[in-house]
Amino acid sequence: MVDVLVSTAGGVEEDLIKCLAPTFLGEFSLPGRELRGRGINRIGNLLVPNNNYCLFEDWLMPILDQMLLEQKTEGTLWTPSKMIHRLGKEINNPESVYYWAYKNNIPVFSPALTDGSLGDMMYLHSYKNPGLVLDIVEDIRKLNSHAVFARRTGMVILGGGLIKHHICNANFMRNGADFAVFVNTGQEFDGSDSGARPDEAVSWGKIRADATPVKVYADAALVFPLLVAETFARHAEALTAQNKKD
Repeated sequence: MVDVLVSTAGGVEEDLIKCLAPTFLGEFSLPGRELRGRGINRIGNLLVPNNNYCLFEDWLMPILDQMLLEQKTEGTLWTPSKMIHRLGKEINNPESVYYWAYKNNIPVFSPALTDGSLGDMMYLHSYKNPGLVLDIVEDIRKLNSHAVFARRTGMVILGGGLIKHHICNANFMRNGADFAVFVNTGQEFDGSDSGARPDEAVSWGKIRADATPVKVYADAALVFPLLVAETFARHAEALTAQNKKD
């Protein structure tokens, strides 16, 4: 039922890190200076100890070494999506989204994979063991081709920013998506892509003019499970059977 995922670097790395050590629930109002002194990083109302990133580095560096070795000895041409596929395999934990993407061979694209802790680790690795290359051009060809050669496409976009534009732009290559659901709290008055309503995407040809897109103004963490329960989960058997028939 899901053909492609697009994620930020943070969406990838925090999913993996939570499998190595816990993230804690805090408050948005906790003072940054005090948290800094205690070695705790705040992501909204989530608290991530520095040690989590140390564990992540210990886990990731040998994988980067192996990827570089395969690049040199086997001619492997790495892309962000291939790297995420490998990380999903290596984490081997059913609590990880990317483990299940790996198990089901669902490509995960992340055009700014270096924009986070993963980028920090790749930067450090480039000094310790230089030479690893990730090809973003191969990934944009793959993602856009998924859209271009699909009979119909649907977008379910949680949040905004980079991933929202990247998914919509892939559908621009096919004159628009047939279905679209946006779930975010962004407002369009500031001119941001995150806050833009679906109708703006229609003007670009990223959503078809005869489509009936929807934007839900809500916290995706609360709303998305409800949407899945009433759609994909409720009709899973029928949808899976139809896919096999197609």
